[in-house]
Amino acid sequence: MHDMPADIDFDRIPRSALRGLLARMPKAELHIHIEGSLEPELIFALAERNGVTLPYAGVEALRAAYAFTDLQSFLDIYYAGASVLLQEQDFYDMAWAYFEKAAQDHVVHAELFFDPQTHTARGVSVGTVIQGLSRACTDAQQRLGVSASLILCFLRHLSEDDALSTLEDALPWRDHFIGVGLDSSERGHPPSKFARVFARCGELGLHRVAHAGEEGPPAYVEEALDLLHVERIDHGVRSIESPALMQRLARERVPLTVCPLSNVKLCVVPDLTAHPLPQLLTAGLAVTINSDDPAYFGGYLNDNFLALFAAQPQWGAREAYELARNSLAASFAPPQQRAVWQAALEAEFQRALPSA
Repeated sequence: MHDMPADIDFDRIPRSALRGLLARMPKAELHIHIEGSLEPELIFALAERNGVTLPYAGVEALRAAYAFTDLQSFLDIYYAGASVLLQEQDFYDMAWAYFEKAAQDHVVHAELFFDPQTHTARGVSVGTVIQGLSRACTDAQQRLGVSASLILCFLRHLSEDDALSTLEDALPWRDHFIGVGLDSSERGHPPSKFARVFARCGELGLHRVAHAGEEGPPAYVEEALDLLHVERIDHGVRSIESPALMQRLARERVPLTVCPLSNVKLCVVPDLTAHPLPQLLTAGLAVTINSDDPAYFGGYLNDNFLALFAAQPQWGAREAYELARNSLAASFAPPQQRAVWQAALEAEFQRALPSA
């Protein structure tokens, strides 16, 4: 347990108060693919607005197709959904719909992943993507009180040269994104494939994160740390297979952005009772909870918290606090801002204590 406040007696907070506490506590979301927040209703609304014909009869037919067997079967539908995003306003509307849900979930800070190559391959410019998303981030802060930043992700099934050219194309909008990530099909695409582009991002002062250890082996997590010099590991659940890696992640306090409902939906784990997250937390790893692609995986951030805690009856307020605290500490927000959120988190738990 790291940085647990001495003045909160977590054992006195009744389990009956836990559900409300999970919903209300301030938290950060650090693993959200904004294209994966595109709900079927908005997909069809944007398709109509842009004159795009979809290979599904309607909203229910599209939702019925969300029966994934692995990461690739999900990605096929994910890219079909993204085909309706053409104008700057489309990207704004998609992000704004997410921010409204995030505000309801008491997300105080969100770091949104976006995939420019998904859109430039269809003739949409990087500027169109970034400007629409960035405008939504600004409005989220001003109108909803949700702090937000953008992280540009490279698609790992494409070449490193493609990633390098995407980075160069995005540099005129460098002030609008804080970092880079690595996502898409993990199998057969090790982090080492992207060593040059991540080195370039380091020279530019960009934060670096990468998906590793979801479907790929623990060795991919090590590569992401040693060759890409990432500051966070996205997913990382297969780290549990390597005791040496587990010790390293705990010692170095490398945050893992874990996505419980996603892991079930993509068959990484059979169900939440079998999820390695409790072992990761007990081993001292800086685990955080996130929603990944919430429109496709059955829930936004609070849905993930509630489902996970329902599957772990031994968990209580202490684990809730630690997971929320980890998310705030692992964010790339300025330290003084993190301190404000941390104080609000402690106050929420103080309020949950029964009066003497």
